[in-house]
Amino acid sequence: MGDWMKLSLVIPAHNEESYIGDCLTSVMTNGFDCFHEVIVVDNASTDRTYEVASARPGVRVIAEAQKGAAYARQRGLDEATGDMVAFIDADTRLSPTWGKVVQEAFRNSSDLVCLSGPYQFYDGPKVRRWLQNMLCWAITPVFYRLCGYALISGNFVVKKEVMRQAGGFDRTIDLFGDDTDIARRISLRGKLVYSNDLYVLASGRRFYVEGLFKANLLYGLNIVWVVLFHRPFSKSHVDVRMVFPKDR
Repeated sequence: MGDWMKLSLVIPAHNEESYIGDCLTSVMTNGFDCFHEVIVVDNASTDRTYEVASARPGVRVIAEAQKGAAYARQRGLDEATGDMVAFIDADTRLSPTWGKVVQEAFRNSSDLVCLSGPYQFYDGPKVRRWLQNMLCWAITPVFYRLCGYALISGNFVVKKEVMRQAGGFDRTIDLFGDDTDIARRISLRGKLVYSNDLYVLASGRRFYVEGLFKANLLYGLNIVWVVLFHRPFSKSHVDVRMVFPKDR
């Protein structure tokens, strides 16, 4: 990324041996030169996640025994040595333009503290994949304009000090609502931009396992609850691993 910015990449991974390899290949291919370091947080995995990730040159694998995405992301934040930290998920893949978009955004806006963008889903039935892509790319930007903040927790870059000032990740949140909670707290401390130009390729397995209507309803309810009450609506979530075909 250059001398002006040291960017750490954090990838939380719980039982992701089927996905972490493709994720890291995309990082090496499309963004490795962007990063000061690449950290995979092995989050209480019982499969070969650690072995697959640690076999990749230049990747540092650390362990977080407490299961939960917020615990894993916070451990990655604590371990990161860069001035800025990027977060993606183990089932995502960097797009070819991801690094360029990050670099240009922060170069062109000195007051920018956080940048996020959408998923583009790469798996699942064609029609459902198209519908979910349309929802993701159309609805979140509208929410961003209405509320002044929006963020995808599996695809964002933030100044490390700002994330710390915002209190880090709320480990009492199980899953739903974490994106909005993080975005709300960061936006109180600086300029947050949500842009469709900063996209990652992602698995839509949660939407296909739970159903598009139910999954999107849950996400929507939790967004509203966090905005209005500063806490999520849902207390738990379904672990879709071992259900979606590639995880079997």
